[in-house]
Formats: sequence, C-alpha cells, structure tokens
Amino acid sequence: MEKISAILVDDELSSLQNLQQKLESFCPEVQLVAMTQKPEEALLLIQQHKPDVIFLDIEMPRMNGFRMLDELDAYDFEIIFTTAYHHYAIDAIRMSAFDYLMKPIAIADLQNAVQRLAQAKQTHTKEKIDILKNSLQDKKSQEDKIAIPTYEGIEFIAIKNILHIESSSNYSKLYLHDNKVITVTKLLKDFEDMLLPYRFYRIHNSHLINLNYIHKYLKADGGQVMMQDGTVIDVARRKKEEFLKLLTG
Repeated sequence: MEKISAILVDDELSSLQNLQQKLESFCPEVQLVAMTQKPEEALLLIQQHKPDVIFLDIEMPRMNGFRMLDELDAYDFEIIFTTAYHHYAIDAIRMSAFDYLMKPIAIADLQNAVQRLAQAKQTHTKEKIDILKNSLQDKKSQEDKIAIPTYEGIEFIAIKNILHIESSSNYSKLYLHDNKVITVTKLLKDFEDMLLPYRFYRIHNSHLINLNYIHKYLKADGGQVMMQDGTVIDVARRKKEEFLKLLTG
C-alpha cells in the first residue's frame, strides 16, 4: 500500500502525542514525517517535506490554523482540521469539503478520514480554501460556492444554482438550475446547517428548498410549493405556519 505522508500541527503537546499514537497504531498507511506545536515552524516543514496531508488544529495562539494557511503560496496537500469546539468554523469547513475531526479524536473517525483521503482522486485544495475563506466571512451571498464531493472528484457549485435538495436515505439529491441532478453521500441535515444563511428552508423532512426559486404556493392538500423547475413539494403541517410567515415577511 502506498504511504500517505503527514504533518501534525497542534499547539498542545498532549494532542500531538495522542494523534501520533492513534495514527501509528490504527492507520499504518499514514507515514508521519513531522509534527510541531508552532504554526510558524509548520510553514517551513510543509515546504521541506511536501506532505500529502496536514492534520491542522484550528485554535492556536498567535496564528490559528486558518491564518497559517494564508501564509502559504502553494497547496499541494490535503488538510484534515482538528478542533475541540463545535463552533462557526465547522459549517465553513463542511461547505469547502475539507474533513475535520472533533477532539478527543475517535479511532473510527480517524480511520474513516484516512480512508476517504486514500480514495480521493484530486485534492483541489486551493479552490476549497477559497470557499472556506468566503464561508468564514460574515457577508453571505448566493454568489458563494459550495464544494460537493462526487464519485469523480469534487464539483464546485454556485449556491444560486441549487434549486432544492431532496433526502434519499443516507444520500442527498441536489437539483440544479440547469436540470442537472447530483447525488451526494451527505445527510440533508448537513446541507440545512450549511445553507440556512443563504435563504434555504427545510419545508419537509425530506426537502430543503432555495426560497429564491419558489414559483408559487399551493393551498391544496395541506400546502405545497411549486419550484421554478416545476417540482411540487409538500409543506409539512408543523412547518406551514412558520413557512407562510417567512414568505409574507
């Protein structure tokens, strides 16, 4: 099996040692080439070793993980973020299709992240970092993009081109403006969390819609919406009052 070279970056020594031990014990395909508590030193190590992946802590003093990325000129590697906090950055990381691990890092989560990394065909790291930076800004626009992992690689889709998303078991189907449909191994809840600031609303357990593309509201059968592509979607009874208030302002 081809080895995956890795650098670990975390200001806490205990976290570094813990991740090192778990990688060595449970992820033999990963070859650790360097680890550091200093993001400034990490910049030099990345240039020196040119790793396949960086396990990067988000919260670090002086220079956090995102600021460290700003200092790099080339992105010939993948990134797996690590964090101890459920905070604003998680949705931004999801939108950019980067992987992340919550501390304390579970062995199964680590192995799954490494497996996804080994199966990835292309990293598109520069494009994903651009999406990450945009997502971290306070200003949200439907001009923003979202990175969608597919069987072929990663597609970068403008949010304004997503009409609605349908849940299908452990998959989600994205219906786009050009009549294209993309099936993704993500739950609808993941998209709901990411797209809520972009005028998306979950009108049913199985449907998330872009409010900008509602063609009409139908009172029949308890309430339905017709989207601009002609799709008719039921409004859940428990959502109806809130949804109508949202439509009428």
